[in-house]
Amino acid sequence: MYRSLNISKQSVHKMLNRTMQISEEEAYLRVLIEQIRKDHPTMNSVAMYYKINPVSIGRDRFLRICKEYGFTAKCKTSGRRTTDSTGVIRFPNRLEGIKICRINQAFSSDITYYEISGCYYYLTFVMDCYSRCILGWNVSSRLLTEHTTLPALKKAIRARKGNIKRGVIFHSDGGGQYYDKNFLKLTARYGFENSMCEYAYENGKAERLNGVIKNNYLRFARINSLEDLIREVDLAVKKYNYEKPHKALKYLTPLEFEIKHINLLQPKALPMTESLEANYQDLGAFSP
Repeated sequence: MYRSLNISKQSVHKMLNRTMQISEEEAYLRVLIEQIRKDHPTMNSVAMYYKINPVSIGRDRFLRICKEYGFTAKCKTSGRRTTDSTGVIRFPNRLEGIKICRINQAFSSDITYYEISGCYYYLTFVMDCYSRCILGWNVSSRLLTEHTTLPALKKAIRARKGNIKRGVIFHSDGGGQYYDKNFLKLTARYGFENSMCEYAYENGKAERLNGVIKNNYLRFARINSLEDLIREVDLAVKKYNYEKPHKALKYLTPLEFEIKHINLLQPKALPMTESLEANYQDLGAFSP
């Protein structure tokens, strides 16, 4: 058949991959457009297109997406869904009604954007819901799964040295990167229970983390390029984990809280190490 059409199997495979990439990028565009509209309520669709500059989707298709989902008018922010579950995989919200009482019980993740000289870049974080410790993160110029959620989760798994018991809840919004087949293959491999929120407030810890990193750290840094952003995000994560006290953690840093939590679970107190960073390595947390 391929010969009669003068199309090779390799060409067909490439076309299918491109179609999947377009669908994946489009699936998350709704979330990103809504975030931008909250910050810039009067920005029109054409301006958003040139701000986001999606790789796989042209301007006309982008404008149709905006029209299809009601983003041609001013976005209403109260009670609106962050993603549309129609035609996509959606997992139940497994955090609803449960008490988070230990580390490695649940991870939470979100993707946000950061603007540099009119271009948008994407920050992905994975945090432990109990300790608020950032375990995985990634900075990218593209929205595809291989540039966002996959590297961030892989880093989080390395942070725990791969010692993740089956049943850890992985909570996110309904963005396409969280139900991509390669991402689900990784969560299945380590026995995560995928969980998704329907509304943004149901992923509150991850949403607040985005704001803290951008407004408390990146806002005060000199960032003129993607390389600058990567460096400053690494530094912000280290400051957040090592130095930022949290009221919810009784004013301990996430790292101190994890050390205390693990010590309380030991039959004997763990021997003191010479430095905080040594303890951080003992926990298996990834140090930038």
